[in-house]
Amino acid sequence: MRMLQQISPRIRARISAVCLGVAAVVVGAVPGEAQVQVRGKHGDWEMRCETPPGASREQCAIIQSVAADDKPNLNLVVIVLKTADAKSRLLRVIAPLGVLLPAGLGLNIDGADKGRAGFVRCLPSGCVAEVVMDDKLLEELRAGRTATFIVFETPEQGTGIPLTLTGFRDGFERLP
Repeated sequence: MRMLQQISPRIRARISAVCLGVAAVVVGAVPGEAQVQVRGKHGDWEMRCETPPGASREQCAIIQSVAADDKPNLNLVVIVLKTADAKSRLLRVIAPLGVLLPAGLGLNIDGADKGRAGFVRCLPSGCVAEVVMDDKLLEELRAGRTATFIVFETPEQGTGIPLTLTGFRDGFERLP
């Protein structure tokens, strides 16, 4: 796994563009209409916040960007947030265009299979898979060390992209 700082400048620019467009993915706003602010770093997670146009309060998310070691063009942006109404907790993953959509996105936490999430939409920056986190999944992420997301390029070929859960607990608990 390579963290954002260790990725080539070309790939880093692409991931940064995706991260800047995260505001639109997080709250459904149009890119460029809200200012995204970095509010802190929690281990390997970064908290970013914005106030969408017309909203009365800001929306924050913790975010981590990773790329596969052996396929540097295969990168993910992982976004965790609480919905504006504070009733749901979402895990969103932006995968690059070209992944096999029907196969969904697999998730393992510390080597244990947690199932697959379907992709809900594709944007110019990538395709989005989304899961409403129940208490069990949230606790597994809080207690875990590594989450591995599996994307498929063909029905037979899945690539696991691990990311560290260091700082997840602290970052999630600080989300407004």
